[in-house]
Amino acid sequence: MVNNYFNIKIMQNSPIKYVFSYFLKIAITIAFSSHTFAIAAEKPKIESFFTNAAMQKVTISPDGKIVAMLIESQSTGYLQLFTMDLDSMALKIVAGFSNADVGSYDWVNSQRLVYSAAFHDVAQRDLRFFPGLFAVNRDGTDRIELASPFPGEPRTTGSNIQSQKLTGYTWLISTDKSQQSDDVFVGQFTFSNIQDVKAVKLLRLNTKTGKSKNYSGPDSPTNWLIDESGTPRIAVKNSRGIDTIYYLDPKDTEWHKLTEFSQFDPKGFTPLSFTPDGKLYVISNAGNDTSSLYHYDLAKNTMDKEPLVKLDGYDFSGSLIIDEKKNRVIGVHHLTDASGTTWLDPELKEVQKKIDDLLPGTINRLSFPRGGASTYVVISAFSDTQPISYLLYKRDTGKLSGIGKSRPDIDAKEMSKQMFVHYSAKDGLSIPAYLTLPVGHDKKNLPLIVLVHGGPYVRGSQWGWDPEVQFLASRGYAVLQPEFRGSKGFGTQHLEAGFKQWGLKMQEDIADGARWAIANGYADSKRICIAGASYGGYATLMGLAKNPELFRCGFEWVGVTDINLMFESSWENDMSEEWQKYGMPVMIGDKVNDAAQLRATSPVNIAGQIKQPLLMAYGGADRRVPIKHGKNFRDAIASTNTQVEWIQYSDEGHGWQLVKNRVDFWSHVEKFLEKNLAPE
Repeated sequence: MVNNYFNIKIMQNSPIKYVFSYFLKIAITIAFSSHTFAIAAEKPKIESFFTNAAMQKVTISPDGKIVAMLIESQSTGYLQLFTMDLDSMALKIVAGFSNADVGSYDWVNSQRLVYSAAFHDVAQRDLRFFPGLFAVNRDGTDRIELASPFPGEPRTTGSNIQSQKLTGYTWLISTDKSQQSDDVFVGQFTFSNIQDVKAVKLLRLNTKTGKSKNYSGPDSPTNWLIDESGTPRIAVKNSRGIDTIYYLDPKDTEWHKLTEFSQFDPKGFTPLSFTPDGKLYVISNAGNDTSSLYHYDLAKNTMDKEPLVKLDGYDFSGSLIIDEKKNRVIGVHHLTDASGTTWLDPELKEVQKKIDDLLPGTINRLSFPRGGASTYVVISAFSDTQPISYLLYKRDTGKLSGIGKSRPDIDAKEMSKQMFVHYSAKDGLSIPAYLTLPVGHDKKNLPLIVLVHGGPYVRGSQWGWDPEVQFLASRGYAVLQPEFRGSKGFGTQHLEAGFKQWGLKMQEDIADGARWAIANGYADSKRICIAGASYGGYATLMGLAKNPELFRCGFEWVGVTDINLMFESSWENDMSEEWQKYGMPVMIGDKVNDAAQLRATSPVNIAGQIKQPLLMAYGGADRRVPIKHGKNFRDAIASTNTQVEWIQYSDEGHGWQLVKNRVDFWSHVEKFLEKNLAPE
C-alpha cells in the first residue's frame, strides 16, 4: 500500500516566484543576506569569477554533532577537509594534500569520512589522473589510503598514510547507508581497448582495514543501486541500446531480471533510490510527456499508475531525503525553473519557513543528519546574484550564524538579476530560456550574448549564480541562455523535437531567441554575439554561417566542427561504441543514411560562409572533442576570413581546469567583445 503522505503534485510554487515575492523584506543583518543593489565604481576583477571556490560542500554528520567542509588553504591554495564541532565551534583540519585539492568527501558514519583527490591546477589529460580514495576519522586520526591516483600519487600532509590497496580504476559508488559499519561501496571499471567502460565490478571496502569483498551479480552491469540496509539490490546493464534491470530478491538471494526496454522507450524507467522500508522509487515518463517519480512494486514487478511526485511542465530531477530514526522519507529535493524542496514532515516544513523568512532573498537548501533531525541545520543559501553561502541555524534558539562563503570576493550588489522566460519558435514550440540583464545599465537595446549550452541533450541551466554569465553581465552585456529543442528537463516532446536537428530546427530555435530579444527591446539588433562550448561551440559556428544578419561575431571553445569525426573510435575520441551505434543514429543522424545532412550541417564544410569576427579555443588533450575539430576548421576558414583568433591550451581537456587558463581565456573574450560588440 502506498503511503498517502507522499502523494505530491508540485505545480505553481516556482522557487523563483517564491524568492521574488519575499525579495523586498528586510533581511537579517549578517554579511550573507545583503541584496541591496548598487552600481560598482569599478568592474569586478575577472579573477573573482574564475578562481576555484574558497569553500565547498558543507554537510552535517549522521549524528548531527559535527559539520564537515572543504576550505581553501591560505598557504597552498588547495582545498582541504575540515570538521567543526557544533557545540564548541572548534575547527580542525583532518585531511589535505600538498599538490592537490580534496575533491569530494562523504560521511561513512558519524566518526569516519571517505574522500578523494582532485588535480584542479594540474594539466588534465582526461584519463591521466584518478581521484584515488582515502579515509580518516573526523578528528584527523587513522588516515588510510584505499586507492591511489594513477600513475602519480598525491603527497599527503599526514605522515601515517598506509600503502595503496586498490588500483586507480576504483571509484566511490555509495556509502553503506545503514551507518552500521566502516564500509563503503566502490566500483572498478573494466575497459575495452579504446577505453569504453565495459562493466563496473562492485566491491564492499572497509575504510579502516582497506580489505575489500567482491560482489557477484548479473553479467557486465554498468550501474548499481544499494538499498538502505547496505545491500546491493539493483544492477543495470546497457547493451545494444537495451537497458536490462536486475533485482536481488532477499527471499532467495538470487538476481532476477525485472524488465528490459529500449533506451528510447517512453515507458522505461531509471531506478533512483530505496527507502528504509525497502520500497524502490524510479523516474519514468510512464508514457506521459514529462517524467515523474513513481513507486515500483517489486513483488508485482510493476510500476504504480499514479506518480508520487509530479512537476508540472518539468521532468523530475531530484532526490529523496531520508531520516533513519523515523525510518522514512521526510522530503524531496527537485528542480523546476530553480531548485526547491518539498518537505513531507510538518515539523521540518515549518523549519524551512522560519529560515526562508530570515533569508528571503535566497533559495535555502537545508541539510539534516540522516540519523534524525538534530538541534542544528546546515543551510546552503544562494540566488542568481549570490554564490553559495553556508550558514548554521540553531532550532531551539532560532539563531542564524555564518559558516563561510564559496566566493567571498563576489559582491551580490554588483551582480545581475536572472529571469526565466519563454519564447515561441517558428513552428510554435515554446522555448524556455534564462535572460540576464546587466545591473546599472538601461534594460533596453543592450549588446546581447546568446550563450548556447553544450550536450546538447542535457538541461542547460537553472536559476542561480553562474560565473560565465555574471562575468559577461558585469561587462555590460545582456545574456540569453536558450533551452532549445533537444534540451532535457522539459518533457519528451521538447527533447525528441531535437532529434536529428543539429544545424536545423535546433539552430533556428537559437536564432528565434535572438529575434525575440530584439522584438522585446532587450537587444540591439546590430550588437548580438553568439557563443558556447562543445555543442554550444558547434551552434556558434552554424549560427555565424546561417544567420549573418543576426550575429555580428562569435566566440566558441572546444566546439564540434565535423559531425563525422564523432563516429571515430580511438584513444583520441571518448565517444563510446554503444553511443555511436545505438544513440547517435537516432539522436544526431545515421552516418550512412543521413550522410548528406551530416555533411551539410558540419561547420567545417561551410566555413567559407563565415565572414564575421570569430574567437576559437581548444584543448590539446581533449578526448571529447579532439583538437583536430578546431584545427581542421581553422585551416578551412583561413583563406576566406582574416578575423579569426586562435587559442590553444596544449594540456587541457574538454574545458579549462587550470585557473590561469580560465582567466586567460575570458580575458581574451573580454577584449574580443570590446573590439566587436562594446556597450555604448
